[in-house]
Amino acid sequence: MQDRRHFLKQASAFAVGFAGLHAFVGCDDPRSQSSSVGFGPLQPDPEGIFDLPENFSYQIVSRHGDSMDDGFRVPHRPDGMATFPGPDGTTLLVRNHEIDADAPRDEGPFRSEGDASMSQLPDEERYDAGRKERGGLGGTTTVVYDTENQAVRRQFLSLTGTIRNCAGGPTPWNSWLTCEETVQRANDTFAKDHGYVFEVPATAQSQLATPQPIKAMGRFNHEAVAVDPNSGAVYLSEDRHDGLLYRYLPNEPGTLQKGGTLQACRVREQESLDTRNWGDGPDISPGTTFEVEWMDLENVDTPTDDLRKRGFANGAARFAREEGMWYGEGAVYTACTNGGKIQKGQVWRYVPSPHEGTDRETEQPGTLELFVEPNDTTVLENADNLTVAPWGDVIACEDGSGTDTLVGITPEGQFYKLGRNAMSESELAGAVFSPDGSTLFMNIQHEGLTLAITGPWPQQRNGTGASA
Repeated sequence: MQDRRHFLKQASAFAVGFAGLHAFVGCDDPRSQSSSVGFGPLQPDPEGIFDLPENFSYQIVSRHGDSMDDGFRVPHRPDGMATFPGPDGTTLLVRNHEIDADAPRDEGPFRSEGDASMSQLPDEERYDAGRKERGGLGGTTTVVYDTENQAVRRQFLSLTGTIRNCAGGPTPWNSWLTCEETVQRANDTFAKDHGYVFEVPATAQSQLATPQPIKAMGRFNHEAVAVDPNSGAVYLSEDRHDGLLYRYLPNEPGTLQKGGTLQACRVREQESLDTRNWGDGPDISPGTTFEVEWMDLENVDTPTDDLRKRGFANGAARFAREEGMWYGEGAVYTACTNGGKIQKGQVWRYVPSPHEGTDRETEQPGTLELFVEPNDTTVLENADNLTVAPWGDVIACEDGSGTDTLVGITPEGQFYKLGRNAMSESELAGAVFSPDGSTLFMNIQHEGLTLAITGPWPQQRNGTGASA
């Protein structure tokens, strides 16, 4: 593992920015889905799995139930993912599995008997081995993928015993922060409380991460995280209709388990701002920018799931189901899945202060901007996971009411369709590019499929979007 303090140098492996993407206001304008951007019309997939533009193709990386190299099975409901450089030019893909507390046992990685059964795994290697031989079935798997030959080298279980591992985020020191989207308490089934963030090292060696929750990062309905490589601050989203935007300042940047301070975002001179644009609060237009400050939170390992309520009552801003979150060249982008006038999604952009997390932060505070709010389901419906492409476009996974698509947004604010689920109405999740930029990985969650998509990707921003 490389030096954890080399944030800036390492960050380029995980996030290529799209700073300068302009707020798109006129979504009724036909330019919102212009034929001059993107990769052309989507072509029907003969296999009926995933439609892509001409000259693009996909490989199925794995399916729920496939045997992995450690003897366990690929768990169900793949969700958030990140990629890291692996040995011999491979890509390490770390993948969440959003398995509910009451999910049937066959959704998990364990076989009913043999070396890969639940009973053969020592309790200390699972976060929650549970009571009555149940426990948490969620966690993460790691895939070692050869992008040159588009082939899986190996895959294995890398964290287990957790619940509802929804999204998370990569760190600049080569690990994945996986988040539990639950506040499940210990009971007759579970031996421990849930609702935490866990750290999983990105490694090609088949091994389980130490299942230690980072309790100082709070207990709430976690969704995703993003790390600012300059300051070491970690930002966290909360999948609630009345959630907060959080910041964690570790005592030692890059070593999150050594404690830190959890804070909530508060807009200067606008106490308890409601950002959702639902009608009861202020009408915020895309492009509106606020100066913010961060307020310390107390009792962050709360047993009662009340952080967001206490925070809002004390002046923190309120958001509508913050889900996907990604850091890209100086900014953090967050998808609010139910934000906006028709509750079909917003994307907010936070630009940290040059003095983020220090006593000088008040001299030049960070800014929060309503980046885009389409209010048009033909353009973008309920954006969930986000990533940033090597050429600067943002790629959003839809989790809407019907057929879901991958949607690209250019730096100029134009939208285009990059792919479409042809097999079901399952949400799409986990979109992320390989470090070499050749492959876009993505999940069709309810079908338990992970795909690797290749095609004529641009490799750098050229000012004309993805069409050049």
